Amino acid sequence: MDKYQLSAATWIKSSYSDRDGGDCIEVARGIPGAVPVRDSKVPHGPALVFPAGEWAAFVAAVKSGELTA
Repeated sequence: MDKYQLSAATWIKSSYSDRDGGDCIEVARGIPGAVPVRDSKVPHGPALVFPAGEWAAFVAAVKSGELTA
């Protein structure tokens, strides 16, 4: 069963993605309490689903420089 109905989700590509399809992710919006994330190069592959609060904390840590690649 598709708990989050990801088959009908609208996926948004990262603003950091380049036109050549480099290393980037997509997130699906509109899933209450969750943020599905997938590899943009494998749109029919698996998605990881994070609790919305945890995803927000991760993004904030990356933006602040607390986490780096």
